[in-house]
Amino acid sequence: MRPFMPRSPGTRQTLSYLRDLFSANRLRPKNKLGQNFLIDLNLLDVIVRGAELTRADLVLEIGTGTGGLTTRLAEHAGAVLSIEIDRDFHELAKDSVADVEHIRLLHADALKNKNRLNPELFTQLEELRQIYKPRHIKLVSNLPYAVATPVISNLLMSDVPFERMVVTVQWEIAEKLTAAPGGNEFGALSVLVQTIADVEILRHVSPAAFWPRPAVESGIVRIWPRPAKRRQVPDLVRFRCFLRDLYSHRRKNLRGGILSIPGGPRDKASVDAKLAELGYKGTERAETLSIAQHLQLCEAFGPEGASLEASLER
Repeated sequence: MRPFMPRSPGTRQTLSYLRDLFSANRLRPKNKLGQNFLIDLNLLDVIVRGAELTRADLVLEIGTGTGGLTTRLAEHAGAVLSIEIDRDFHELAKDSVADVEHIRLLHADALKNKNRLNPELFTQLEELRQIYKPRHIKLVSNLPYAVATPVISNLLMSDVPFERMVVTVQWEIAEKLTAAPGGNEFGALSVLVQTIADVEILRHVSPAAFWPRPAVESGIVRIWPRPAKRRQVPDLVRFRCFLRDLYSHRRKNLRGGILSIPGGPRDKASVDAKLAELGYKGTERAETLSIAQHLQLCEAFGPEGASLEASLER
């Protein structure tokens, strides 16, 4: 058995603590899994405060790590479900939170693939919902960079009624989530998330706030899912597929992007005619259009039937 160093209630996840912990357990952070641990205690407080947790909350955390944020969440929330893909860190965190009854740890990949979450995540969440009867469900995580975009997108599109999400992501992703039409960062992720949620950046985070230091800057983002917005989207899955295909050829103008959609219209003349009917010029660019305009274009050119099924598998 590894010489685990127990975490007392007053333990603070500092650089020296992590170095001693990893040395004692012969562990090293894995870059391919995005294992960068937040050591700025003030920023951990920003995340927890941004979540505004109460005992009526059930919290989902993706990326348990050493359990540093997990234990902080459990101090305020009614229950915490934390998922960790790395077995070594799962075992480490399991020992660390063994005495906290309202924390449930799951050793699993949160994603089944880039378009789908692991079904076990939903099974575990539902079990905890039945036990604790929470008023709100919240995602609060220092997300590994590699999975941030699919985790956020898939959870927003799921049937789980998240009240909010407070997550640490790569700064480039934070910019995309909040970008306005016409900006360099505005694209498929911006449109999808802003169509069904409100987004704000709580804090810009430098690499020095993590150990090991990542090569990029980060941001703490708060996302508020809005059911009223979501009800305005006729088919959210179809819309997501349309956006992904439309922006997979970002350098092309609107006409070229639509013509490049797999299984979509192939006739330039008919595309131009339909665009003109809707009031668009084929030479304009998709990233200059509003959310409402993207929804309108999806109704006209979005994938159907076999094309939609094929799009879901890519």
